[in-house]
Amino acid sequence: MKLNLLPARTGILWVKLGIRTFFRQPLALAGLFFMFMAVMTIASQVPLIGFALAMTLLPAATLGLMVATRQACEGRFPMPLVMLAGFRAGRQQARAMIVLGGLYAMGFLASVALSYLVDGGDFARVYLGGTTPTREMMLEPSFQGAMWVFVGLHLPLSLMFWHAPALVHWHGFSPLKGLFFSLLACLRNFWAFAVFALMWLAVLIAVVAGVTTLGALLGNPALAGDLLFPALLLLASMFFTSLYFSFRDTFEASDDVSPPAVK
Repeated sequence: MKLNLLPARTGILWVKLGIRTFFRQPLALAGLFFMFMAVMTIASQVPLIGFALAMTLLPAATLGLMVATRQACEGRFPMPLVMLAGFRAGRQQARAMIVLGGLYAMGFLASVALSYLVDGGDFARVYLGGTTPTREMMLEPSFQGAMWVFVGLHLPLSLMFWHAPALVHWHGFSPLKGLFFSLLACLRNFWAFAVFALMWLAVLIAVVAGVTTLGALLGNPALAGDLLFPALLLLASMFFTSLYFSFRDTFEASDDVSPPAVK
């Protein structure tokens, strides 16, 4: 396996490929993303362990969307079972995927817990959807401090898990090795990933502005609210589609290594 060093403009290409590939199979990829969201929502409702369970499933679910994107690139129609790809490539890789999920859940919950210590849990309750934030709450220094603590801890966690599920699945890495090389790859290609993030931010702003403008032109501001949520869901689906290309271009398989069959 070879780690490629990519120019910053590659981040723009990943966004374009994600959007283009989504529109090659919009029904399949949007449907799989909605299934992903539904499963995460249902898992989070399990008493006591719901949120931890949802976070444990996240790496495998993200991998499923990447496998679906690969199938769409090959001209195939991704089926729902593709979301279980991480558990269908062999017992060893299934165990590794479960370990990855457990590590992600622990890291995420630790980030939330440490933010809790800063402001007594106000930010954590808002972030986890248990409380509606007020302007006064968001201006509190303790709330802002908790937010930055969470961001500062969650960012490296996200980079560690950016490529790790795919490295485990397609390259047979152990969970810890996958986490190390994922973080290394993101840092070595910092500018490509920075441009990737900025491009998606620009697309998000353009979509929100476009929907808001449409509602204003039609004299129906409520229409903008009705259209914005589904538009953002479709945009999120395109974002997850683009993740596969960031992995594909960052790592190059050795000639003597064959990836597991994509089912």
